[in-house]
Amino acid sequence: MNQPDRDALAAPGPLLLRPDAVLLPEGPADGWAVVIGDGRFEAVGPAHELERTHPLLRPVRLPGHLLMPGFVDAHHHLTQSFGAALAFGEPSEIFRRVWVPLEGALDEESAYTAAKLAALEALRGGFTTVADAGTRAGVDVDVVASAARDAGIRCVLGLVCNDADSGDEARHPAVLEKAEKHLARYAGDALVHASLAVSIPEAATEGTLRATARLAAEAGAVVQIHVNEHLAGVERSLVRHGLRPLEHLHRIGALGPQLLAAHATLLTPRELTLLADTGTAVSYNPVASAWKGNAVAPATAMAERGIRFGLGTDGTRGDGFRLAEAAEFAQRLAYGLGTGDSSCGAGWTWLEHAHRGGADAVGLGARTGTIAQGMAADFLLVDVDTPELALSWDLPWELVRRGNRDQITAVYVAGRLRLWKGLPTDWDGPALVRRAAELARAAVGRADVTRVHPTSTVARALHRSGERSTRQ
Repeated sequence: MNQPDRDALAAPGPLLLRPDAVLLPEGPADGWAVVIGDGRFEAVGPAHELERTHPLLRPVRLPGHLLMPGFVDAHHHLTQSFGAALAFGEPSEIFRRVWVPLEGALDEESAYTAAKLAALEALRGGFTTVADAGTRAGVDVDVVASAARDAGIRCVLGLVCNDADSGDEARHPAVLEKAEKHLARYAGDALVHASLAVSIPEAATEGTLRATARLAAEAGAVVQIHVNEHLAGVERSLVRHGLRPLEHLHRIGALGPQLLAAHATLLTPRELTLLADTGTAVSYNPVASAWKGNAVAPATAMAERGIRFGLGTDGTRGDGFRLAEAAEFAQRLAYGLGTGDSSCGAGWTWLEHAHRGGADAVGLGARTGTIAQGMAADFLLVDVDTPELALSWDLPWELVRRGNRDQITAVYVAGRLRLWKGLPTDWDGPALVRRAAELARAAVGRADVTRVHPTSTVARALHRSGERSTRQ
């Protein structure tokens, strides 16, 4: 079996890459090639044409490989990686009992290490872009930016703009001043793209919700807000405003193309109409629904109505192929079984929203998510000469159902080889993991984390001893 030449792939551009196929929006194109240079796709087309028009470039042949867009994680919390497994078996709204105290226990080194660890996991899973919804750690958000940049991943970086805890508009000017500076801070940055964030609608005053929407729209950025994730949040909004969260955001003028609504699981027909009419984007997070949610977002209905959405991990696990599979699987169980829909998006829906749709949702649709001339060279080389994919009849759908991160040979971000067979190319990944393990133990020990469910081994022991409880 021929293996790609790593040294040739890591060479400075321009590079002429000739895989077996290139994944375009309309499907795999056999015998196509790409030219990458200056961080972008300089040309995409039939291999024989590119070889003719670029005679000075020696083709790098990639037998048995598919060149496809990198995955886009439309919803992540990079500084929560130290406690990812603390969510297992927990009921909804664990952010109050786990994430807030855990992030509050991070210092600068541990916040940087946690974010870089999450970025490494994302790269290993084929993600070339992650949208971070803002950290609660008491550090400069540039710590997270540095971690993403050093890891080599593209990051839509949220700045938390919560200001409702004061009970009035007192913090409004200071919050907006920080928001404006944040949006300007990363202008021109190659990998970091500024975003604003509000944890949940009730965490910000109405003035701040309106103002952040305006600032983001003016800057071509997005505002990330957790919306309609849990029943408790919907009920709080009904009690406080007489409206559901999305309805409340619409009333105050915060819906629109600049809003990235995370989760959006509990939607009425009217709320679907509001999303469609306003151009608001959604992050569909199917694994989060399975692990700790109250419902599954009606993503097949969103796709049918033209609602913009991407797929997000919510920090659960960084594997783009498994995320796309979960997106289809959740729709099949939640909606397809009851209606006899055996297709549920026909595979391509979830693959497309895992990259191009996700890039659009996080505000980078004109920059990444598609293999096309002028777009950022954020892509994967996937080994399709494997037992899972070699006997291909429908490669896009097979990538959704049978793909996995072990088949990713290389990950490129901004035209640079960032990961080779699961390991970073220019920094020490195993050393980071070892340091993260040390810092995580200390941080979790300091944090006032409250878990409802015991660990699996304790739960097993209680079960075997007959000491059953509702927590099991």
